[in-house]
Amino acid sequence: MPRNLKEELVFMLVMAGLMVLGMSIYNVYLAQGIDSRFWSEIVFGYPIALIVAMLLDGFLVGPIAKGIAFKAIIPRYKEKSPIKIGITISVLMVLGMVTCMSLFGVLINGQSVTMYGHAWIMNLILALPLQLIVVAPIARTVLRQVQAKGETDNA
Repeated sequence: MPRNLKEELVFMLVMAGLMVLGMSIYNVYLAQGIDSRFWSEIVFGYPIALIVAMLLDGFLVGPIAKGIAFKAIIPRYKEKSPIKIGITISVLMVLGMVTCMSLFGVLINGQSVTMYGHAWIMNLILALPLQLIVVAPIARTVLRQVQAKGETDNA
């Protein structure tokens, strides 16, 4: 877990950056397949989606997910293992971010809001395993390196 603002920002940037990249590739592939515009669509949409994701993570979804986790779910665990806490927060974050970013995707692409439910399900299918199996371990590794560097600098 991040211990200060710098660590929180690094962790959020890695987490959001990789999730937005992975989900952008997935959604562009679903929308148009791989064609001559595939990478340009991703490169064009990535910065906007990353900014939205980081704002949602920092100011809406993150605080709500952590609040639910620490007030309603984690206190009920008999054993407070870091793995259970991490998975709980990750799952809640994915649910919240998929909820918000699917709406963002539908609106930014000019699709009908009736497509939202389909977009939500399709995004959840990839976002949950991407987060739990790929992105979270990478983000935690980067965080540990930042924390170790900070401890070395302070020694």
